[in-house]
Amino acid sequence: MNPREIVAGLLDDARLLAACADRDMGTLFRLLNHRGVSTRRLASAVDISQGRLYEYMNGKSRVEKLVLFEQIADALHIPGHLLGLARREWEPANTGMQALHVHVQPEDGDVDAMNAFRTADRQTGGGRLYQAVVQHLSTRIAPRLVAADGGPHVFAAAAALTEMAGWMAHDCGQDGLAKQHFTRALPLAYASGDLPLSAHITASNSHLALQVGEAAQAVHWAKAGLKLVKRGPRLPALAARLHTMHARALAATSQHDSAHRALEHARGALTATAGDQHPWLSPFDEAALASESALILRDLQQHEQAVLHAENAVRLREEHRARSLALSRITLAGIHVHRHDLDAAIHVGNDLLRTSPTLGSVRVVRQLDALKGLLEPHRTNAAVRQYLERFDDAQRARMLLLADIIPSGEASRSESHIRRP
Repeated sequence: MNPREIVAGLLDDARLLAACADRDMGTLFRLLNHRGVSTRRLASAVDISQGRLYEYMNGKSRVEKLVLFEQIADALHIPGHLLGLARREWEPANTGMQALHVHVQPEDGDVDAMNAFRTADRQTGGGRLYQAVVQHLSTRIAPRLVAADGGPHVFAAAAALTEMAGWMAHDCGQDGLAKQHFTRALPLAYASGDLPLSAHITASNSHLALQVGEAAQAVHWAKAGLKLVKRGPRLPALAARLHTMHARALAATSQHDSAHRALEHARGALTATAGDQHPWLSPFDEAALASESALILRDLQQHEQAVLHAENAVRLREEHRARSLALSRITLAGIHVHRHDLDAAIHVGNDLLRTSPTLGSVRVVRQLDALKGLLEPHRTNAAVRQYLERFDDAQRARMLLLADIIPSGEASRSESHIRRP
């Protein structure tokens, strides 16, 4: 049997879509084999050995290389967007992009679950919520993907919650795990036909790339998202977020003029008249833009301008957004240190000491350690020395309370840096 004909008849089958979204080629090959395509014919079509095909089908190996995904897509005529690829040469110009413009109406229960997780995450951090989100995905979402229960919006729910799991993994200090979630989320968003959600996930990929020191990849992801935004509905906050991530990546490589231009684009987008709100996208508001602007200007060593934005971020951020407020205060205190204004740094630092020690965010713990590192060279200053003693007491309590979510070995390293009386 011709495998292309089989695939053509399965392009609305949830099992094929789920396999493509997860880039699980072993499941795809098994599905085609069960439909009558011989393993010899499959191996020949995608230009691999039968032995390698059996490894994929038996789960002993997974397809990882981009060139092989492209090879499979072209051989079987799987539209590129289903595998997170560019439009293939054999596809008509509007194939795939038509799917990306489909309006997806989510089920209220899925959106309610997403909003509940998001609200809890902002207040308590992702450390203790990660497993709950993963469990929700596996028990409430995955079975509906396989059973074709609900149509495209199920893929959108899967994409949005998988991206959220990625952010929670990042908040736990597990960046490798976060990357896996973001990588899985993007093909799911493509399969759902939700273009803004796809662009939103590229912004998350850009952020993560920047956090692990891959500025070039951060630029790539931000640009990819901006291209998607141009093809979809007008969502100024989403465009602003992507322009901001572009600016941050450019600032990380000291591209001053380009970073400033990208930041101006972000400001212009956020002041534009907003379109319809999107159910799956986390908000990007004035407080978020102020916080990111402070980081951009700090990286460009324009500390006098950076401090104004950092102060604005703290002023705008609501108290119930405990993690965001803590991160904004850490940024502000650090900029004051760079400005050699130790009194101002300690003033902000005192506010930080009131951050709940139960906030389940390894990101906050790490950034607090980085702030301490900035202050340590000034320990001869009596006010700084007294502050660091109180800081050490608070950080020691934090490490004890968060011992169950701190990555292995990190707690002991942090503890060894805390001076004891």
